[in-house]
Amino acid sequence: MGGKNYLGWGEVRQNQPKCYIMAKMKDIKFNKDGLIPAIAQDADTGEVLMLAYMNAEALRRTLSSGEAWFYSRSRKELWHKGETSGNIIKVSEVWKDCDSDTILIKGKATGPVCHTGNKTCFFQQLSEKDLEA
Repeated sequence: MGGKNYLGWGEVRQNQPKCYIMAKMKDIKFNKDGLIPAIAQDADTGEVLMLAYMNAEALRRTLSSGEAWFYSRSRKELWHKGETSGNIIKVSEVWKDCDSDTILIKGKATGPVCHTGNKTCFFQQLSEKDLEA
């Protein structure tokens, strides 16, 4: 019987998911600070919701809980997305890119993702006019 496939690396066997996940995590290229960029994307629409960073523990918690966890570079601590706002991201899939140096989280947010109250953190379009400023 298979388990939930958060990593997109084939079926995770129920009798050995931790070993399988740990082996795959060794392939992930965290930066010199032990972090990796993580893009959160709406699983249905493909809209980019936010960019944050994860350390190994945030990635483990995301994979095991089915909810997004990140690492705050300013506070230097783990944070559960929606911990204060209640707007969590329920994770459906987690992928790594071809270089194993970026994570993609596909999921559904239970409310606005941005701390400003916007649905996504990407609501400020730039143009050539912004080069003049």
